[in-house]
Amino acid sequence: NGKYRAQVADCLSVFYERLYGAFADYSRSFTRDQVIEIFEEAIARSPVLDADEGDEFAAGPRTQREQANWVLSLLVDNGWLERHIDDATLQATYAFSRFGRLFTQPMVDSAGGGFRTRHRNTRNTRNALKSFLEKGEVYDLLDAYEYSERIVSDFSDVIAELDERRRQLVREVESQQVVQRASDEFFDFMEKRFMPDVAIRLSADSVEKYRDEISELIDQVKRKRRDFKAQAERDLRRAAPELLREPHVSVLMTVLDGIESRMHNASAVMLPALRQALNGFTRRADIIMRQLSYAGGASRNQLNSLLERFRLASGEQRAEALKSAGEALATLSVGLPDADSIRLMAARKPRTVNSAVEEAAEHDIAARRQMYVQAAVDLAFTFNNEKQRDYVIEALSEGHRIHTQNLPIRDAKELLMSAHAIEVGGVTSSEFAFKITPTNHRVTTDYFDATDEFTIELITRPDDVA
Repeated sequence: NGKYRAQVADCLSVFYERLYGAFADYSRSFTRDQVIEIFEEAIARSPVLDADEGDEFAAGPRTQREQANWVLSLLVDNGWLERHIDDATLQATYAFSRFGRLFTQPMVDSAGGGFRTRHRNTRNTRNALKSFLEKGEVYDLLDAYEYSERIVSDFSDVIAELDERRRQLVREVESQQVVQRASDEFFDFMEKRFMPDVAIRLSADSVEKYRDEISELIDQVKRKRRDFKAQAERDLRRAAPELLREPHVSVLMTVLDGIESRMHNASAVMLPALRQALNGFTRRADIIMRQLSYAGGASRNQLNSLLERFRLASGEQRAEALKSAGEALATLSVGLPDADSIRLMAARKPRTVNSAVEEAAEHDIAARRQMYVQAAVDLAFTFNNEKQRDYVIEALSEGHRIHTQNLPIRDAKELLMSAHAIEVGGVTSSEFAFKITPTNHRVTTDYFDATDEFTIELITRPDDVA
């Protein structure tokens, strides 16, 4: 329970993967230097939990190698690892003790690194029994015995998971968390966990579907000839002596009765419990869906109520409301997309990024000339609100009002700014503002065949007149 418990657990998990994992080098023992190197790798990416403030005997800071040596000594002293001495070379090697491996395996499995099908155990039990009937191989019978045990344990795991998810939904709602997050997790569970696993367990791999067939196979084994059962009994006692409880009790009958009992428990006890847990989980999810519907309906009801008030208002009240809304939306720039320019693009394949460092190639004179021209053109046709405001202020230097067709145009940039002159209406300050008034006339200029005419006036805000 110390602050290094996460580091010790990670050291055990990494060492277990090196010994028994998919990428193991099939070495049953490692030298001290090899173990220290593995532990250093685990310690480098493991957190150190908060230390107890009252622990005055806590060791000072160590380097990663010193910490790895300390963890190794700790695991050897407490029986997790064993040290073996080679009589020929007198070299010490390290490996898991029997109980150390048994206790470390659940930690590795809980990390989610492995994959195991959970919804074929019922069919695997049936297939193994069929194979035993046809070939008489006792290992097929032992496989059926193991698969039947997994049926019950997997039911327990799924029920526990459903109960935990139901409690998690309750906690999220009670703690005033976002209901949308809980609904997203529910749909994620239904798509990634329920559909590929629980749904198959309740349909294709249902114990109710195969229970009678498995019972019939067990009866066929029991009706086999005496010499077949005697040979199977001898092979079972030799292959699985731990199943022999008493000398006069048949191991074959014990295995068959165990499979039949587990199928009965899975069908009569665990399957109803799974349905009850799933029903409780879906009821809780239904409450969340109702809350989402209520939350969405509240906003719709508020909009309907506002529209009803607007309908019942007098003409003056409507005009005042629309005027206030217009003033609030006056500075918005609204544009409609061109329907012809909208295209549904095909999904692009992810690009492979080359992260290697390469020496940049020198550009020749033609490439540099092209880049210079491109930069100059971009700069010539680029302007912002500040430049446009200065342009209009300069045009208004002789008065406070000007028509858009009378704006001076001396270069291409001023032509662009004159075309966007009415956008200065969105430029505001605390004292002055631009007032844009349409004249409802269409005029012809040297650059446009027809354009709407506006007047631009620099005014003082009413609040600052005093």
